[in-house]
Amino acid sequence: MIESKNIGFIRLFKWSGGYFFWLLVFNGIVASLYHFKVINIIIPWLPVSIIGTAVAFYLGFKNNNAYERIWEARKIWGGIVNTSRSWGMLLDSYISNQFTVTDKSSSDIHQIKQRLIYRHIGWLYIHRNQLLTPTTWEHKKDTHKSRIIAGYFRKNLGKRLLNNEISEGELKDYFPNDEYDTLIGYANPATQIMNAQSRDLQVLRQENVIDDFRHMQLEDLLRTLIELQGKNERIKKFPLPRQYSSISDYFVAIFLFLLPFSMVPELMAFDKWIIWLSVPITALIGWVYIMMEVVGDTSENPFQGLVNDIPMLSLCRTIEIDLREMLCEKNLPEPIKAVDGVLN
Repeated sequence: MIESKNIGFIRLFKWSGGYFFWLLVFNGIVASLYHFKVINIIIPWLPVSIIGTAVAFYLGFKNNNAYERIWEARKIWGGIVNTSRSWGMLLDSYISNQFTVTDKSSSDIHQIKQRLIYRHIGWLYIHRNQLLTPTTWEHKKDTHKSRIIAGYFRKNLGKRLLNNEISEGELKDYFPNDEYDTLIGYANPATQIMNAQSRDLQVLRQENVIDDFRHMQLEDLLRTLIELQGKNERIKKFPLPRQYSSISDYFVAIFLFLLPFSMVPELMAFDKWIIWLSVPITALIGWVYIMMEVVGDTSENPFQGLVNDIPMLSLCRTIEIDLREMLCEKNLPEPIKAVDGVLN
């Protein structure tokens, strides 16, 4: 997530300068062909402007849907934050000797709370890792320039999602015994972690550590977390329909191709020297359309490892700190900080 107030000119140039350069080259070639009278084709401005208007409406529709996807993902993660805090709060107050036949020691009570809270923290990081697994329609799977741009921003703007910030050894510390090795072998480890939590609660109910009411409330929180996980997986596994995404590329390309054959002769009518002024003007108009397309294209998948992503690592770390403070721990990890204006 871009955290800085504005995207600086240098960063914007690194992001889109290549597009503007190729537009200058193409429009310069077209202007030269007109200047040396190699061609005299003049496309009326009216049909080109109609195409441009249609493309703008289409890009607006695509960008609206891309924004809805990324905003929905942020609301889902907001739900995970709130439900996780509720999970820790209820565990802290519900796990006690109030209903036990034989009292457990304070150390045993603390270990039960710690086991359930740490397993939940492990679920957070594993769920995040699963969401970052590349799909065929995301930029990390591209073979063209967008993949190169995506790699540049991950490396230089603080995303660094290709390297696991939480190592496998650290993940194991959140699970009792060899539970991690068993859970990670499933097709969907995050789901099985929630199931392990439910089984643990059932054992606690049988031991009368919690009563039926508390058991039901804690199970309800697990059900809510499973629903939130499923909503994230829906966004991850169902892309913005490819017909909308792909056709917009073709529409923009058609418009950019036709634009100089209308704009250059139009400006030449005022004065011959203006033909060279038409090159940057036409490139600037084309750049605006390309950037509308690129912004939507890089925002439609909020879990793909780009700077526009949901800052899942930061959210996971915030939850971890909150939950471990509920356990009265002092040696806490540092919050995730933005790097070059980008929060991971």
